[in-house]
Amino acid sequence: MLEVRDLSAFYGASQALFGVDLSVEEGEVVALAGRNGMGKTTTIRAVCGLVAARAESLRFADRDISGMASFRIARLGIGLVPEGRRCFRALSVRENLLVAARKGPWTLERVEALFPRLAERRDQSAGLLSGGEQQMVAIGRALMTNPRLLVLDEATEGLAPLIRQEIWSAIKALKSERLSIVVVDKSLAELLPVADRCTVLSNGRTVWTGRPADLDRSLQERFLGL
Repeated sequence: MLEVRDLSAFYGASQALFGVDLSVEEGEVVALAGRNGMGKTTTIRAVCGLVAARAESLRFADRDISGMASFRIARLGIGLVPEGRRCFRALSVRENLLVAARKGPWTLERVEALFPRLAERRDQSAGLLSGGEQQMVAIGRALMTNPRLLVLDEATEGLAPLIRQEIWSAIKALKSERLSIVVVDKSLAELLPVADRCTVLSNGRTVWTGRPADLDRSLQERFLGL
């Protein structure tokens, strides 16, 4: 589904990534982990065409997406839930969900079934929602594009425990439907059980990849500071 080899990325003259390798098979959930500032968000932004990047290979659904405009990458089927949610605050919940909708199995009704809170607040302005509810809107908005790959950057950062549980339950439900997912989150206790594979970044490089069960305590202490 996604193949990234030797990815470098830049903010102006500053290099942020120095050789990231990342792959996602169809129907697989991949956890992207690392300490703060190690390149997780930049990797996601590079894959989505939002920062300048170069790579030995950058392919999605067997198509080369190197240098492709971000909106074209989105149309190929990558649905991004960005860090900080970035809802359209002046629009209603319903309008936020419909603004990027594309034909496919994910409809307004299905998103509201996944997140019943959104049905209750359908006509409320997104700017008046709690952080957790805004995150549900952001996930729902990405699903409404009917993506082949869903990318969640900081899936539950700063959310209350009850809301976190709802988000993780939704991710597990999406996994059961065989949706390909890349997910970034600081809580390994919740992230690793839902992942099929884990890739760890350090200083803008891939330093480890494997099964979550093999990410033992010594590796966590070395690369994740736990």
